[in-house]
This record gives sequence, structure tokens and C-alpha cells, in this order.
Amino acid sequence: MTVRVKRVREERRDDDGTRVLVDRLWPRGLAKADADHDAWLRDVAPSPELRRWFGHDPARYDEFARRYRAELEAEPAASALATLRDTAGPLTLLTATRDTEHSHARVLAEVLRAGST
Repeated sequence: MTVRVKRVREERRDDDGTRVLVDRLWPRGLAKADADHDAWLRDVAPSPELRRWFGHDPARYDEFARRYRAELEAEPAASALATLRDTAGPLTLLTATRDTEHSHARVLAEVLRAGST
């Protein structure tokens, strides 16, 4: 499965395939009509508690990734994850996070590429 991670404000490319916003909250300052996405799966995003604990601190990333992977095994995240796995063709995960290298979207992409949590 080809999975990419991009910021939600990046323009669509021909090879993006299905573009899915995977943030729990809608990105600030972005009108829904202006978002070039095919779906929004907020249930696959980390819980509010985990997101607040992480605080986008790269020093906490490894522990965040471990906890997030555990959350992906429970409902409703597991159902949303199954929806992503059923996507045909390339998949682009969209996030408003500035640091995509230390983000839930990166963890999610790794899980999807590996085929398991």
C-alpha cells in the first residue's frame, strides 16, 4: 500500500490518490470548502488526552507512538483504521500538524504500510 503524509494545505498532486484528513479537530483557518480532501476520519486520530500529553514534543514521540498504536486497536479507531486499509490505490494522510515527522499521521502511515498495529 502506498501511503504518504502531507500537510492539509498542500496542493493535490496527481499521484496523491485518496486524500484523507486524519486530525480530530478541523484545521484552524481552513474553510471546509477550501480543503482538498476526499474524507475526514477523525476517529483514527489520537484521543484528546494523548494529544494533550504529547504536546508535539519530539522528546515524547517514541512513547506517544507506542500509546497511539495501542489506541488504534480499540474502537472507534479500529473501525476507522479498517476503512483506511480498505482504500484502493494510493492514500495520502492529511494533517494540520507542522512537524509531520513527529506526528500521529506518520505513525498511522507506518501502521498502514506494515499491515498491523
